[in-house]
Amino acid sequence: MRVVIAGQGYVGLPLAVRAAEVGHRVVGYDVDERRIKRLAVGESYVEDIPAERLRPLLENGSYLPSAEPSDVAEFDVAVITVPTPLRDGVPDLSYIEASAALLAQHLRPGATVVLESTTYPGTTEELLAPLLEQGSGLTVGRDFHLGYSPERIDPGNPTWRLENTPKVVSGIDPASLAAVEGFYGGLIDRTVPVSSCKEAELTKLLENTFRHVNIALVNELAMFAHDLGIDVWEAIDAASTKPFGYLRFTPGPGVGGHCLPIDPSYLSWRVERALGQSFRFVELANDVNSHMPDYVVRRLAEALNERQRSVKGSRVLLLGLAYKKNTGDARETPAARVAELLVRMGAEVRAADPHVVVGVHVPEPVIPGQRAAEHDPHGDPFAAVHRVEASPQELAAADAVVLLADHDDFDYGAITAHARYVLDCRRRLAGGAAVEVL
Repeated sequence: MRVVIAGQGYVGLPLAVRAAEVGHRVVGYDVDERRIKRLAVGESYVEDIPAERLRPLLENGSYLPSAEPSDVAEFDVAVITVPTPLRDGVPDLSYIEASAALLAQHLRPGATVVLESTTYPGTTEELLAPLLEQGSGLTVGRDFHLGYSPERIDPGNPTWRLENTPKVVSGIDPASLAAVEGFYGGLIDRTVPVSSCKEAELTKLLENTFRHVNIALVNELAMFAHDLGIDVWEAIDAASTKPFGYLRFTPGPGVGGHCLPIDPSYLSWRVERALGQSFRFVELANDVNSHMPDYVVRRLAEALNERQRSVKGSRVLLLGLAYKKNTGDARETPAARVAELLVRMGAEVRAADPHVVVGVHVPEPVIPGQRAAEHDPHGDPFAAVHRVEASPQELAAADAVVLLADHDDFDYGAITAHARYVLDCRRRLAGGAAVEVL
């Protein structure tokens, strides 16, 4: 089939590559021309898709990256995998709306459209369906199929990949469900059909809210345990030996990516708008997790004070700018807030991350040397941070080292050997006088 994947990010690119590998003719559409130019020459900015997988598909013509709207014409299946950010606490569905307007121009009888972008329950039926109908003159359910299938991409996970992670699928009617399940059934080992798009939309939000709330629990517990002089990590290890009724979650410097900082708020917003009630668990988790970077900086300031130094004028080396280990995914990363606070307090901030590349994983600064993120939400949040390698010289020169993302590429022996003080936010380092665990 001719397949269009609208959006070539962490969700859309793996899906496009997988669809091409199983034999479909795939157009990977994205409005970001810089991305398209990289993909066109076989350069991947997503760790899960190495160049070795991408280039053969380009050479045989089964995958076409494009920023040209006319290239989406005559599709049999179109999947929308575009961002759904929050703007001042309100869901921004403009990327979905723009994708719908484009696809509607080329929608043909018998075609299938699937939404994968995370959103609130009701989006597929109440927003996407009318836009497709208005733009095409066709009727959903009668002339074309429509469904929702939440993405479950976990960047950098070598065990659970797109093809072996069960895929929840739904449709606005039985025929649409059959079409959606038929498409994904050829890509993924197991599909999980649900009765309607709203259940599928809620499934995604439930998964992420579950993680968000439990991470907030251990984050707040870590703060209290530190003040009480208790090793929360040892308690977590002990609790994890229970073979039932407990799942392991660990503290950290905050949450990042699209899933946790944003997705649960979609559910909270929908509940507030539709029912006039607050979703207290989500709001509390948002409050705890969003303030973890502030807590990290406070702990760092206390440690420097104990060493008769102030944050102002201190040289601080941040290790890991991604929101999770072994990936370049810097979306909503807590490292950005940590860096911002330290720069604002007068610290000389340096950062090392072998995965997060300027111009690939974070945008180029709007104006060289300027804090782009303060002027452009799409700018580089680390524009005021000097990027370095985690060399023995950099480690030794820093007044403090903060481990934010525990990439396997870091030399942890060198860190403990050369750093004068380390705030380990991931409990990756062996204990020692110079290492303090979050």
